[in-house]
Amino acid sequence: MAGAGRNRRQGGPGQSGGERNGRRDRGRSGGGSHGGGRGSGSHAEKSGFGGRKLSQDRTEGPRQQAERTGGSYGQGGKTRGSVAGGGRGQAGTRPPRGSGGTGGPSGVRAAGGGQPSAGRGSQQGPILSMGRIKGEWMEIRLPDNLSGAPMAAIAKYLPLPPKLLSRLMQTRGCVLQGPHLRLHLFPREGRDFPSDWMELNILYEDEFTLVVNKPAGIEVHPSEKGQRKTLAHAVAAYYEMSGQDLRVRHVHRIDKDTTGPVLYAKNEFAHYQYDKAMREKEVERIYVALGEGRVEGNKGKIDKPIGQDRHHSTRRRISDTGDQAVTHYEVVERFDDHTLVRLRLETGRTHQIRVHMASINHPLAGDGLYGGKRGVMSRQALHGERLIWRHPWTGEKQQVTAPLPDDFAQALVKLRNDR
Repeated sequence: MAGAGRNRRQGGPGQSGGERNGRRDRGRSGGGSHGGGRGSGSHAEKSGFGGRKLSQDRTEGPRQQAERTGGSYGQGGKTRGSVAGGGRGQAGTRPPRGSGGTGGPSGVRAAGGGQPSAGRGSQQGPILSMGRIKGEWMEIRLPDNLSGAPMAAIAKYLPLPPKLLSRLMQTRGCVLQGPHLRLHLFPREGRDFPSDWMELNILYEDEFTLVVNKPAGIEVHPSEKGQRKTLAHAVAAYYEMSGQDLRVRHVHRIDKDTTGPVLYAKNEFAHYQYDKAMREKEVERIYVALGEGRVEGNKGKIDKPIGQDRHHSTRRRISDTGDQAVTHYEVVERFDDHTLVRLRLETGRTHQIRVHMASINHPLAGDGLYGGKRGVMSRQALHGERLIWRHPWTGEKQQVTAPLPDDFAQALVKLRNDR
């Protein structure tokens, strides 16, 4: 099966350790002038806008996963991580070649290792493997027992939502020629944000997906008319400089002073799949935070509804009439008067972690809005450590781990030294 990543080469022929199966796993390098943490290892790479030209014939290798192992916060507060070897032995890996999935024709395989994949349209069974990506088109060679079949029959083995497939057929974006099916999934688009150059730490990129490690101090998108210098403007500049005529489609948001991965869909198909996955809670976000005081117990669950504070336009509060919000946490490390915790969001309310931690009397260090002191950090001590999602076509699990930013790492060093 042809995968989805971009062929990128630099520094001469051959592939570097991070350039696997035809696409580059972007390194865990520091986030430039906005304070991202520095990565370690041969796979780290700063992603400036060097004007690298993307291949027009984007044919890739058989697997599209960018799994990274979880970072550890050992002595000195530095993160360590590595590129996982293709996700072997993990949920969502591909069944053996030729297995085809239950009840599917030859050349069709079960999505996500035989399980229904996240965010898939009406498709819950086996799907056609991805084809070659040529410019704006994906070309799939149909298996013998689907060659010559009507489009209605072939559609059952595609992960495309019916509405999108119908529009493709109406606009000649779905072309069936004998054993070949061509889908216009990667059209050139007019950009919807002006470009503001900013050094970006790109954690992952393929034909469907972009994941950017957001630094502290910038918003994901404008919050008022005419606002510039947001992450959306920086992504627009990256698309422009790398020759990609795409709209900027963020799938989720994080707060201005929170750091970590932000997921972008690079085309309409991927956007539909990711939006559906978010609604069905299939996109997993794992954070680390530094709470004030010593959290009792090694793990816990905070299940408290969150609503808007009527007396403060940007503040949220625990409210019986608010939206359901659930946060799971576990203690990573205890200090004299702070606790490092890892948190997993079951829901995604505005300021959820900040409000929930304050509600159990452990506001985040540096979070003045919710009662935190700014002795060890000047912003809220909250970082998106890991993002886990499924490939929009194959359903295979993918994940990235973002390095701990410098100010957070330095705060941990200070707390360890003060013990």
